[in-house]
Amino acid sequence: MNIPKYVPDEPIVAIATALVPSALGIVRVSGRNCVELLSSVFSRPVALKNAEGNTILHGWILEKNEKIDEVLISVFRSPKSFTGEEMAEISCHGGVSIVQKVYSILLNAGFRAAERGEFTFRAFVHGKTDLTRAEAVREIIDAKTDRASFRAATRLSGGLFEEIERVRALIVETIADIQAEIEYPEDENAIADSFNPQKIVRAEKILRELESSWKSEKIYQDGAKIVLAGKTNAGKSSLFNALLKEERAIVSDIAGTTRDFLESWVNFDGIPARLFDTAGLRKTDDEIERRGVVLSKNLSQNADLVLYLVDAKMGICAEDEKFILDFLNENPQKIPLILVFTKNDLVSSIPNISFDCKIVSISSRTGNGILELCACVKNALLNDESVETRFSLGSERQKNAVSEALERIRHALSLPADFGMDAVAQDLEDALDALSSVTGETTPDDILESVFSRFCVGK
Repeated sequence: MNIPKYVPDEPIVAIATALVPSALGIVRVSGRNCVELLSSVFSRPVALKNAEGNTILHGWILEKNEKIDEVLISVFRSPKSFTGEEMAEISCHGGVSIVQKVYSILLNAGFRAAERGEFTFRAFVHGKTDLTRAEAVREIIDAKTDRASFRAATRLSGGLFEEIERVRALIVETIADIQAEIEYPEDENAIADSFNPQKIVRAEKILRELESSWKSEKIYQDGAKIVLAGKTNAGKSSLFNALLKEERAIVSDIAGTTRDFLESWVNFDGIPARLFDTAGLRKTDDEIERRGVVLSKNLSQNADLVLYLVDAKMGICAEDEKFILDFLNENPQKIPLILVFTKNDLVSSIPNISFDCKIVSISSRTGNGILELCACVKNALLNDESVETRFSLGSERQKNAVSEALERIRHALSLPADFGMDAVAQDLEDALDALSSVTGETTPDDILESVFSRFCVGK
């Protein structure tokens, strides 16, 4: 990855909205004297130079004294801005060519093109945000479902930062108690109840919950891979269409209609998933369909979850039973499988089957059982964790730092009683260092730049 080198305070410019035809486009600038620099291409330069923070001016962007576009300029003065620097946002008409033209004029006026994530990086540098909030900005932009966006918003609002600070306070208090015992061993009043392991026991519990939150958070961020498998005419394409709420797959009573797989994103009760509609599993002399069957099996073996569909009218046959038992018994990755009886609107009851998997009954035509299926999928992907933590980690980097802090705290708690208290203090100080890297207080520059380089330009 080509990681940029950020230079704070230089006047920078970026297009902050998508380059697609729209009502409005926004071009953002930040940096030392950026408002004065912007005034050189504005029809009301004096008014712009004298504008107070949090005000909006109307006028025109000019090029060689010719009017290019009628705009509104929002002015933000340091330190009361997103970056903590002087800032302005130009709201222009949203045509692609005009947004690019305004951007080009500002580059020619002396602004430098912003690097990826440079605005958020400057907010971090100037103390307007910590690293957990900064990373949450990108997480919200990338969120694929409302639930994923909500979880990122809790970090953006400071929830994760406050939880980390809570743990750090417990560790700092414990270190202070230990230091009192080390420095004043002869003072009975000073050492009485000075070391209270319950504080770091509480810290260990909080960190353990945070560490475990990453598994589910990663699913919310990256999405899951879910495969619809089953014999021909089991109702895979009908369920695919029902979950997408559109006619994407061809539905037919003719066996072997689906020969290749279809793929689309779908929302399972807040969890984004890549859903695969695959070819029906059966023996066939058709070479194309046979390849589709092989591909279906390969997709199932590399999925996060498999929905195996059986027509409730036809019941479980020997081929179904063999696939399910083989999958459950020869599945080193422990990929969960949910047995889905389809077309339940055409039968009075479903077969009584005892497989070691969840069983759901649905009708893609009426929608009966679809909500239950979505809830079952969510529980299976999250390992039936019905209670989610209040705050969750938002990145692999955060998870690794919390795991390191947790390891040091556990080591401190496991030290024999005859070990010196200075050994415990060292473990706790190492844990503090790891937690400081979560919020960005002690994070190396190369890691910081790697984090922000993943942002889009304009953020």
